This record gives sequence, C-alpha cells and structure tokens, in this order.
Amino acid sequence: MAGKNILAGKRILVVDDEQDILDTLVEMLDECEIETAYTFESAEELLKTKVYDAVILDIMGVRGFDLLEIATRKKMPALMLTAHGLSPDNLVGSIRLGAKSYIPKDKINELDLYLKEIFLAQEKGIEKSGNWFAHLSSFFDEHFGYGWKNKEKKFWSEFDKTYQVSKDELERLL
Repeated sequence: MAGKNILAGKRILVVDDEQDILDTLVEMLDECEIETAYTFESAEELLKTKVYDAVILDIMGVRGFDLLEIATRKKMPALMLTAHGLSPDNLVGSIRLGAKSYIPKDKINELDLYLKEIFLAQEKGIEKSGNWFAHLSSFFDEHFGYGWKNKEKKFWSEFDKTYQVSKDELERLL
C-alpha cells in the first residue's frame, strides 16, 4: 500500500543506560509503541515476558551481548547501538550473536532507516540484513583504520556471501 509507514505500531524495546538516548529514540520513533529499559535486569525481565517486533540494545552498561542472546533466542530482531563499545571485535561479535545491525550512536539519526530496512526485508521474506553495513562501511573504515577487516578475513568473506542482498532480492524489496 502506497504511503504505508512500516514502523507504525511496531512494538520496540530500547535498552540503554543513558536516559537522553532513551528519550531521543522515544521521540524519533514516535509512530512505534516503545518500551524502554535503563538496566540489564529490567530489560531481561521485559525480554523474557513480552514479545517485540525489534529490540535496540546498547552494548556497554546494560550487558548488551547477554540481552542480544535472549532476543535472538526469542527470534526478535536486534540492532546494536553503541558509542563506547564501538570496535571491530564488538561489531563481529554482534553479528555472530545474531544482531541485524550494528549502529554507532554517531548515526542515531538514521536508526529509523535501519529499522525500516529490517521490517521491509521481513515483509518480503528476505532474511539478509547486510545493507546497513554497506551504508556504514566508510564510517567504520574512518573510525577503525585502514585494513581493519584483515583480522577477520574469513568472517568478512562469509558476511559478504551471506548477508549482502542479491539483485533479485533487491528487486523484491522494491
């Protein structure tokens, strides 16, 4: 349906130990039904007792990787949103644990686009989620330095094969 906002009414859990980040995302995603958690314990309880269309997790301060494992087990797509945890190792670790995206807090203003991409792919039956990386690869190159992917060459080779959307899949998305 033309003009349909794919985020409208989506249930999203946002977990961060910074209240200003929680407030920003509640405001930014105002068309969604947002629940927030400020601690690991409160987020864990929500993840164990409720179902969300997506989960946005900080890494540091809220044990984001532990929460990611819970969300992944419950088949809830998770986006990692981080500043202090921004590193090649955490990026790779997030993907290995099932994160659909790994977004630097510097790019928080684009977060709705990454959520839309995930929901649109789900709607079309496409499980891959590598487009976020294509959008952010120059950011990662700038912050991590030349050759940062060399440490995990095998991982990145598999990532390219597994997560990049093919031309046929892209046509289905459009």
